[in-house]
Amino acid sequence: MKKAMGLALLLGLLVGCDSSEVGDVSLGVFTLKDIKLNHFQDPIVTGVTCHVASVEANLSFSDPSDSSIACRQTGPITQAMIAQIDNSDSGEVIFKKSKSVFFKSMKIRRILDKENQTLMYLSYSTKETSGSFKHSLSTVPLYGTKAYQTRVSVDN
Repeated sequence: MKKAMGLALLLGLLVGCDSSEVGDVSLGVFTLKDIKLNHFQDPIVTGVTCHVASVEANLSFSDPSDSSIACRQTGPITQAMIAQIDNSDSGEVIFKKSKSVFFKSMKIRRILDKENQTLMYLSYSTKETSGSFKHSLSTVPLYGTKAYQTRVSVDN
Protein backbone atom coordinates (compact mmCIF):
# COMPACT_ATOMS: atom_id res chain seq x y z
CA MET A 1 0.00 0.00 0.00
CA LYS A 2 2.82 2.39 0.91
CA LYS A 3 4.57 1.66 -2.39
CA ALA A 4 1.40 2.37 -4.37
CA MET A 5 0.86 5.68 -2.56
CA GLY A 6 4.51 6.64 -3.02
CA LEU A 7 4.34 5.83 -6.74
CA ALA A 8 1.11 7.82 -7.13
CA LEU A 9 2.70 10.81 -5.37
CA LEU A 10 5.81 10.60 -7.57
CA LEU A 11 3.74 10.41 -10.75
CA GLY A 12 1.65 13.35 -9.58
CA LEU A 13 4.80 15.40 -9.15
CA LEU A 14 6.18 14.46 -12.56
CA VAL A 15 3.01 15.16 -14.58
CA GLY A 16 2.78 18.75 -15.80
CA CYS A 17 5.15 20.23 -13.26
CA ASP A 18 7.19 22.47 -15.49
CA SER A 19 7.92 25.56 -13.43
CA SER A 20 8.57 27.61 -16.57
CA GLU A 21 5.18 26.84 -18.14
CA VAL A 22 2.90 29.87 -18.23
CA GLY A 23 0.22 28.62 -20.62
CA ASP A 24 -1.23 25.49 -22.20
CA VAL A 25 -3.60 25.76 -25.17
CA SER A 26 -5.39 22.65 -26.44
CA LEU A 27 -5.52 22.19 -30.20
CA GLY A 28 -8.90 20.49 -29.97
CA VAL A 29 -10.85 17.57 -28.62
CA PHE A 30 -9.68 15.06 -31.24
CA THR A 31 -5.94 15.66 -30.87
CA LEU A 32 -3.44 14.98 -28.13
CA LYS A 33 -1.37 18.02 -29.11
CA ASP A 34 -1.17 21.24 -27.13
CA ILE A 35 0.66 24.52 -27.56
CA LYS A 36 2.84 24.97 -24.50
CA LEU A 37 3.92 28.48 -23.54
CA ASN A 38 7.10 28.73 -21.47
CA HIS A 39 9.26 31.55 -20.20
CA PHE A 40 12.93 31.67 -19.34
CA GLN A 41 15.36 34.34 -18.28
CA ASP A 42 18.69 34.66 -20.07
CA PRO A 43 21.20 33.16 -17.61
CA ILE A 44 23.81 35.91 -18.17
CA VAL A 45 21.83 38.87 -19.52
CA THR A 46 19.27 38.58 -16.73
CA GLY A 47 17.39 41.65 -17.92
CA VAL A 48 16.02 39.63 -20.85
CA THR A 49 13.04 37.28 -20.61
CA CYS A 50 11.98 35.08 -23.53
CA HIS A 51 8.63 33.41 -24.11
CA VAL A 52 8.56 30.31 -26.28
CA ALA A 53 5.54 28.62 -27.82
CA SER A 54 5.90 25.06 -29.08
CA VAL A 55 3.61 22.18 -29.90
CA GLU A 56 3.85 19.16 -27.63
CA ALA A 57 2.08 15.87 -28.22
CA ASN A 58 1.06 13.65 -25.32
CA LEU A 59 1.83 9.96 -25.80
CA SER A 60 4.10 10.61 -28.78
CA PHE A 61 7.72 9.73 -29.46
CA SER A 62 8.36 13.04 -31.20
CA ASP A 63 6.95 16.56 -30.90
CA PRO A 64 6.55 18.81 -33.95
CA SER A 65 9.55 21.02 -34.69
CA ASP A 66 7.61 24.30 -34.92
CA SER A 67 8.29 26.92 -32.29
CA SER A 68 7.99 30.65 -31.85
CA ILE A 69 10.01 32.97 -29.63
CA ALA A 70 9.58 36.52 -28.33
CA CYS A 71 12.22 38.13 -26.09
CA ARG A 72 11.96 41.47 -24.32
CA GLN A 73 13.94 43.57 -21.89
CA THR A 74 12.36 43.01 -18.48
CA GLY A 75 15.15 44.40 -16.31
CA PRO A 76 18.51 46.15 -16.42
CA ILE A 77 21.06 45.15 -19.07
CA THR A 78 24.60 46.25 -18.24
CA GLN A 79 27.89 46.39 -20.11
CA ALA A 80 29.28 43.87 -17.58
CA MET A 81 26.63 41.35 -18.69
CA ILE A 82 27.44 41.88 -22.37
CA ALA A 83 31.16 41.47 -21.62
CA GLN A 84 30.46 37.94 -20.28
CA ILE A 85 28.65 36.54 -23.32
CA ASP A 86 30.09 34.67 -26.30
CA ASN A 87 30.78 37.25 -29.03
CA SER A 88 31.36 34.76 -31.86
CA ASP A 89 29.20 34.79 -34.99
CA SER A 90 27.44 31.60 -33.86
CA GLY A 91 26.84 32.82 -30.30
CA GLU A 92 25.99 30.29 -27.62
CA VAL A 93 23.17 27.91 -26.73
CA ILE A 94 21.39 29.19 -23.64
CA PHE A 95 18.39 26.82 -23.59
CA LYS A 96 17.78 23.26 -24.79
CA LYS A 97 14.68 21.06 -24.66
CA SER A 98 14.27 17.52 -25.94
CA LYS A 99 11.56 17.16 -28.58
CA SER A 100 11.97 13.46 -29.41
CA VAL A 101 13.36 10.16 -28.19
CA PHE A 102 15.22 10.17 -31.52
CA PHE A 103 17.75 12.96 -30.75
CA LYS A 104 15.67 15.93 -31.90
CA SER A 105 15.81 18.99 -29.70
CA MET A 106 14.80 22.63 -29.68
CA LYS A 107 17.62 25.02 -28.87
CA ILE A 108 17.76 28.73 -28.23
CA ARG A 109 20.96 30.51 -29.12
CA ARG A 110 21.97 34.04 -28.13
CA ILE A 111 23.97 35.99 -30.74
CA LEU A 112 25.24 39.56 -30.37
CA ASP A 113 24.90 41.86 -33.38
CA LYS A 114 27.79 44.15 -32.40
CA GLU A 115 27.29 46.66 -35.21
CA ASN A 116 23.64 47.33 -34.32
CA GLN A 117 24.08 46.69 -30.58
CA THR A 118 21.28 44.15 -30.53
CA LEU A 119 20.89 40.74 -28.89
CA MET A 120 19.37 38.11 -31.17
CA TYR A 121 17.65 35.02 -29.82
CA LEU A 122 17.27 32.18 -32.33
CA SER A 123 14.97 29.25 -31.58
CA TYR A 124 15.54 26.24 -33.85
CA SER A 125 15.03 22.52 -34.27
CA THR A 126 18.05 20.26 -34.61
CA LYS A 127 16.39 17.88 -37.08
CA GLU A 128 15.17 18.58 -40.57
CA THR A 129 11.39 18.40 -40.92
CA SER A 130 9.55 18.49 -44.25
CA GLY A 131 12.70 19.64 -46.04
CA SER A 132 13.62 22.48 -43.69
CA PHE A 133 14.94 23.25 -40.25
CA LYS A 134 12.25 25.12 -38.32
CA HIS A 135 13.39 28.35 -36.67
CA SER A 136 12.20 31.64 -35.18
CA LEU A 137 14.04 34.86 -34.30
CA SER A 138 13.53 37.60 -31.72
CA THR A 139 15.73 40.63 -31.03
CA VAL A 140 16.38 42.85 -28.02
CA PRO A 141 18.06 46.20 -28.82
CA LEU A 142 20.56 47.53 -26.30
CA TYR A 143 19.54 51.12 -27.04
CA GLY A 144 18.27 52.74 -23.85
CA THR A 145 20.15 50.33 -21.58
CA LYS A 146 23.37 50.75 -19.60
CA ALA A 147 25.02 48.40 -22.12
CA TYR A 148 24.48 50.75 -25.06
CA GLN A 149 27.63 52.46 -26.27
CA THR A 150 27.24 55.79 -28.03
CA ARG A 151 28.85 55.83 -31.43
CA VAL A 152 31.28 58.61 -32.19
CA SER A 153 30.85 60.04 -35.68
CA VAL A 154 33.81 61.57 -37.45
CA ASP A 155 33.26 64.26 -40.10
CA ASN A 156 35.77 64.28 -42.94
